[in-house]
Amino acid sequence: MNKILFPFCLAIAVAFSLTDSVAQKGKSLYTFPIGVQAYTYRASFPKDVVATLDTIKALGITDMEAGAPKGMTETEFKKLCDERGITISSTGSGYEQIVKDPMETVNKAKALGASFVMVAWIPHQKGNFNLENAKKAVADFNRVGKVLKENGLTFCYHDHGYEFQPHEDGTLFDYIVKNTDPKYVSFEMDILWTQHGGADPVALLNKYGSRFKLMHLKDLKKGIKGDLTGGTPAENDVTLGDGQVNIPEIIRLGKKVGVKHYYIEDESNKEYEQMPKSIAYIKSLKQ
Repeated sequence: MNKILFPFCLAIAVAFSLTDSVAQKGKSLYTFPIGVQAYTYRASFPKDVVATLDTIKALGITDMEAGAPKGMTETEFKKLCDERGITISSTGSGYEQIVKDPMETVNKAKALGASFVMVAWIPHQKGNFNLENAKKAVADFNRVGKVLKENGLTFCYHDHGYEFQPHEDGTLFDYIVKNTDPKYVSFEMDILWTQHGGADPVALLNKYGSRFKLMHLKDLKKGIKGDLTGGTPAENDVTLGDGQVNIPEIIRLGKKVGVKHYYIEDESNKEYEQMPKSIAYIKSLKQ
């Protein structure tokens, strides 16, 4: 190589190496499709399904956890979503509904194109979730989870905070995780409700790892202590990054343990104001 060109080429190589190093540090932390829980738009879907889906598409959302809106079949709803490039990767089911007829849930999920089915509430006396409630849920989840697995679906239980009632050397959530069969029962972590119930989302991800397949991205207003009721006023659900939940570390760990889908869920009454900000926030996070 020409003696004059050699140092020039070497400088270029070093520059590219440094640039690459900076680029590595500046890589996006959140690398998944932008997802949403349809409950975020609970006030809009009953008024105009098409306009609501157009809003979701305009935000760049391509992944959704949803069921068919009232008055529409699963097939009809899936078609509207498909036309907008939105995949329904997960759907919800009521506890009583899935326990009574798991195959009905299977058929609805398949019609939507979903791979996951989540249940978000175990029936109990509000503020008094107990061991008997947990034992019944364990038996029911193992049974329906097996039916779903045999039909190519994954069952997930979505925590709501009340499960962190103390039990033995842990909580009733620990009891549920340890007594459900990993082959049939997985979990969806709702990071707001986990925090609200007094648990640490980061510690739980470290503890149970791959049992978590799905996640609801939500943030809890700073200064709110929370309790074991599984409820909090709408104004306590704030834009991602504005609250007390350690979202960057949760996403880092979620990626590490294999969480498959992340859905932003905004339970405030300001979803049209907060959702664009929440999306911008997770896009801004760096590794």
